[in-house]
Formats: sequence, structure tokens, C-alpha cells
Amino acid sequence: MADQSDVEVALAGLAGAALYPGGLAAPCAVPGAVARIYRGWPLPAALDADLAAGYSNVSITALDGGEVTTRWSGEVLSTPVAAALHASVTGWTVTFSGAALEGQVAAVIAGCAAAAYRTRPGDTPDCVAAALARLLLPQRAAHADGAVLAVPNARRLLARVEADAPVLRTTRRQQRHFKITCWCADPLTRDAVGSAIDAALSGIGFLALADGTSGRLLAVSSAVSDRWEDAALYRRELVYSVEYATTIASTLPRMAVGIATQAPGGAATLS
Repeated sequence: MADQSDVEVALAGLAGAALYPGGLAAPCAVPGAVARIYRGWPLPAALDADLAAGYSNVSITALDGGEVTTRWSGEVLSTPVAAALHASVTGWTVTFSGAALEGQVAAVIAGCAAAAYRTRPGDTPDCVAAALARLLLPQRAAHADGAVLAVPNARRLLARVEADAPVLRTTRRQQRHFKITCWCADPLTRDAVGSAIDAALSGIGFLALADGTSGRLLAVSSAVSDRWEDAALYRRELVYSVEYATTIASTLPRMAVGIATQAPGGAATLS
């Protein structure tokens, strides 16, 4: 699921990419600068030591407050998964091939009868054909020969295989403000570091998050601090708004045969 920490990690990643487009092993995009990028607020002693050594800091924090922006509930995002088991129909026979891995459903429609079988650990195409033959027998004459299922005189014969797919269910949406603060030892470095990060973020409309969703990214404000009592500290604050979803991840089967009435033995009659 995506939460505040995922947004902060994503923003830190974008800031890092802006300052180190060639990777951390390459020089900083701001000539002569070295930056530490992290979530949270810096410790004063550690920050003073970094600034004295010429290291800039970039911190990412969530501001207090926020707003629930849920417009509807139950939004579901699914990513189809290709089945490793395959079924091909020729005349009155279905031939299964490939891998009968766990988490797949093989289904056969023979006339008005239907049967579905969920694969188990250790299954083979032969096992799938035999299981479907047993499930069809109460309604249709059917038999299996190895990985081939035969249903003689079937008015129509269809076969499908579907694999379980990852699903994300949205439970709510919220909008939070996040502050990206650049802490630098001189104003030129502060300006260059802040401008590089702001330019990178301003060109992105949606922030990619770890759970596969994205958050709407909008600039809110920018401020510069040059207080005389902090003579060795020059700071720029960038505030961005992110609207993102809280999600629950699960794995669910995909529909294989449509609407059907399940029989006690496992076969089904299509409505």
C-alpha cells in the first residue's frame, strides 16, 4: 500500500535523480557540490558538521494536516497475468500444454455444461485434463488420454485458462503537502541545488509510487531563508502537494467461464 513514507521515498528519489543524473558514483549536477538526501528533519549537530565540511543536505518531510479527497470507494486496479498453462481445441478435443503452475484456473465449456479446475502444486497438463473429465462426467460423456480431454458430440467446445492476478483496491485518497528543504553553506550552492530540484519536480505531473499507483504532484510554494544569526546556513524550501491513494494489495482469480450454476460435483450449467 502507498502511504506517507512511500511519497517521501519517491520525492527523495526524484531529488537524487535531479542532483545525480548519472548515479551516485558520478559527480553532482551542481559543480563542486556534494549533497546528502534523506527523509526527516536534520539533527543540528550533524547539519553543522556537514555544512562545515562543504556538504549540502536535502531533507524531505510531510507537513501537518492534509485532506481526505476520496471521490468514490472500491476502485480496483488489476494487472493481467499471462497463464503458463495453454489449452487448444480441435474438434471434440482439448489439448493442454505448458506448465500447470499453482494459481491458474482451467475451464471447459461443452454445450450448456461447464467445468473449472484450479491447479494445485505438482499438477501437470495430464492432471488438468483428467480432473476436467471427472468434473464433466455428471453432465457429459468425457474422458482424458494424457493431456488430451475428449468430449464427444459436444455441440460447442471452448477451453480457457486464466491465471490469478495482483489487484489493488483503493480504500481512500488524500492530499498532503511535503517540504523539500535544501540546506547549504553558501547562497550560490543553495540557489543551484534548489533550482535543480524544483525544475525536475515541476516537469512531473504524477509521482510514481512503490505500489504501482501514482500521486498527483503540484507545486505549492517556494521560500528562501537568509537569517543573519545563521551566517553559515542558507536554506531554500520547496513545498509540493501530492494527492495519492491508500491501497490494499491482494491476489485474486480471474473469471474463466462467466455466469454458471455450480453443481455439487464441480460441473456447472451456463445460464
